[in-house]
Amino acid sequence: MSRPLTLAQSVAAQIREQILSGEIKGGEPLRQEAIARKFDASIIPVREALRQLESEGLVELKSHRGAVATELTLDKAREWINLRRLIETDLISAAIDKITDEDLARAEQVLGRFDRALDQRIEIDQWSDYNFEFHSMLYAPAGRPETMKLLATLHKNCDRYIRLQLLDGDHIERAEAEHRELVELCRKRDKRAAKSLLHDHIVRVEEDIVEALSK
Repeated sequence: MSRPLTLAQSVAAQIREQILSGEIKGGEPLRQEAIARKFDASIIPVREALRQLESEGLVELKSHRGAVATELTLDKAREWINLRRLIETDLISAAIDKITDEDLARAEQVLGRFDRALDQRIEIDQWSDYNFEFHSMLYAPAGRPETMKLLATLHKNCDRYIRLQLLDGDHIERAEAEHRELVELCRKRDKRAAKSLLHDHIVRVEEDIVEALSK
């Protein structure tokens, strides 16, 4: 059973969703006093929430300006996605020899929920969580918890870019097909093919985001 959110976590979750959905625009100031009034909270949990969002790359804490929402920029997106490519191809290579049928079954269960949400265009705020949970099921056998913590932050940073990418064109259908193929390659323990597919999968995400942000 998951623990209830603290006040700071609850404030962070609601501000996070406003940033990711575009309700709060990049560069928009986040005034602590106004946030505290809105959530009927003191300044302390608001500051904690903003520091959490800063660690996720969604907020910048600037001297003399306070907190502002991070701007959606192509350079940041490409850097984060390139880091994902390097880390994830290494993780799948380390994990595939150790992966079990139980690991794959759990990954497929998550993928089923993810596909349903994508197909019905529902739970959009959960898409990034489903995506990371699916991938992490495949990487967990590598036994690299510190790397997974870093990767979790990168996925959070990429959240709004990934939503932008998936909601455009036929990218949902392609992502679903590639995820299914990745599971099958892991089941066959085909390390070279799995690593190649994952590399191309993440490169195509970058290409899609470049196209979406260039419109």
